[in-house]
Amino acid sequence: MIPYGRQEISDADVEAVLTVLRSDFLTQGPSVPAFEKSVATACSAAHAVAVNSATSALHIACMALDLGPGDWLWTVPNTFVASANVGLYCGADVSFVDVDPQTYMMCPDALAEKLEIAEKAGTLPKVLIPVHFAGQSAAMDRIGALAQQYGIRVIEDASHAIGASYLGAPVGNCAFSDITVFSFHPVKIVTTAEGGVATTQDAELARKMELFRSHGVTRDPASMTGEPLDGPWAYEQVTLGYNYRMTELQAALGVTQMTRLEEFVERRNILARRYETLLAQVPVTLPFQSRDSYSALHLYPIQVANRAEVFERLRAAGIGVNVHYIPVHTQPFWRARGFDWGDYPVAENYYKNAISIPLYFGLSFDEQDQVVASLLEAIDV
Repeated sequence: MIPYGRQEISDADVEAVLTVLRSDFLTQGPSVPAFEKSVATACSAAHAVAVNSATSALHIACMALDLGPGDWLWTVPNTFVASANVGLYCGADVSFVDVDPQTYMMCPDALAEKLEIAEKAGTLPKVLIPVHFAGQSAAMDRIGALAQQYGIRVIEDASHAIGASYLGAPVGNCAFSDITVFSFHPVKIVTTAEGGVATTQDAELARKMELFRSHGVTRDPASMTGEPLDGPWAYEQVTLGYNYRMTELQAALGVTQMTRLEEFVERRNILARRYETLLAQVPVTLPFQSRDSYSALHLYPIQVANRAEVFERLRAAGIGVNVHYIPVHTQPFWRARGFDWGDYPVAENYYKNAISIPLYFGLSFDEQDQVVASLLEAIDV
């Protein structure tokens, strides 16, 4: 089976993890800060906070921006459910903004229209989560300008986009947002097995997120109440937090993986350009690539007719295709909260024909040729 995505683990990755296993620290040691530094440097961000998943990163980002009951969070339907769920974790209400028909990401025009209506109704969102899709950045200049106009905080869900750039600058530099979140799940560009990172230029937001990821507990005297310390062992819980810490094993893997980030992204772009050539005369819609972005190409989603039949034929041929994503608002949980099919037609139209074909660093040209040949057979070309 050729999967749609696969991690690339080197001998150096294995040795880095073994080194941690033989060390004194399996958690809360030097590897996590080293990984945070590598991500911050790659993103031109002042701060990076590592946690055990991108979902956890989204959650503490929302908490750092004081999202809570009575507030609204808006995101997009074309994403994994976590992008919306984190609003509910904080007790906020959640709504969605339809996507652009070319990029499948938050549509600035739809956002502008919805914001104008919400302002009149007194239901403006406190937090906006645009989601970068398949490795490419959303139109953050326009989204950021609208957020600034209406006084809204922005979290970029860049789970797909480590190593990408937008308008010539790395995704994660937060030029148009308060916080950016990355995922390091095994099928992502860089992996820590499971893990996430939140980047920011704001030292206070970073401090809050560091507290929220570790039970709200601090050992920093400057962050304590000012009462006399019992001794050098002293710590204080100054807020309510969670155990969202990343382990040293995960971070050590991430450090070595990050040294190959440019190589990983370059190879994905080579494979994507080759797909463009191989599929140029095939009746499928290829993913749109904006000139404003350099995509990390986490996914290669195409549009096909008779998606269900093509999906089954490809799986039967040993091609591990997948679908990204079933629109969040159509899930039973969200339909029970008042959403339904027809609410966000652009995202729904994209979903009906979407299929992600294999794209990952280790995919060979021969395997790519096999994917294309199987696709041609599946659609009867």
